Amino acid sequence: MRLRNVKDKDEILENCSFLIKNAEKVKGHWTEEFQNDNPIYLEIGMGKGKFLLENAKRYPNINFVGIEKFDSVLAKAIKKLEPLPNLRIIRMDASQIASIFDKEISLIYLNFSDPWPKNRHHKKRLTSPNFLKEYDKIFKDKKRIEMKTDNEDLFLYSLESLSAYHYVLSDLSFDYHKQKNDIIMTEYEVKFHSKGCKIYHLFAQK
Repeated sequence: MRLRNVKDKDEILENCSFLIKNAEKVKGHWTEEFQNDNPIYLEIGMGKGKFLLENAKRYPNINFVGIEKFDSVLAKAIKKLEPLPNLRIIRMDASQIASIFDKEISLIYLNFSDPWPKNRHHKKRLTSPNFLKEYDKIFKDKKRIEMKTDNEDLFLYSLESLSAYHYVLSDLSFDYHKQKNDIIMTEYEVKFHSKGCKIYHLFAQK
């Protein structure tokens, strides 16, 4: 996927009040950042922020953090997001996640993650054992992951990977929108659903 550059992205990121610029310093102090003890839900790969924003509005007693590694994508998201008290975003790569949180996350969202289709790249998948080990370091107590994707291969891989890592799977669906109503969708999900694509979904807990 080719990303379009946002010319004023540096200025947008610098002036955003809810972008955490030195997130390593907040590690272990997220309750102070949010000024409450509410659960923290993390979306890895937040894209343009639609899913994050709608959740933060709907559930004010949950704190939401979104991470995104591409400056231009993050800048586009900032233009659409709102400075809500329970919403924060970070510019970072998911591989560095344990440097930001210390047993502070209650749930991780993996929405339409990069499927990394080539076998030699499977270790980069966000449900690979490499990442599941990193998530162990940031979960507060119960380990909970909710995933949506349009990629069947990634979904089947994730079922096997999560099960092998002793997660208990539930709410499995090979056509999520036929089974559920009132779904908060991502930008990708809106596009895929409008084209009639199947959306795969799972919930995993350990």
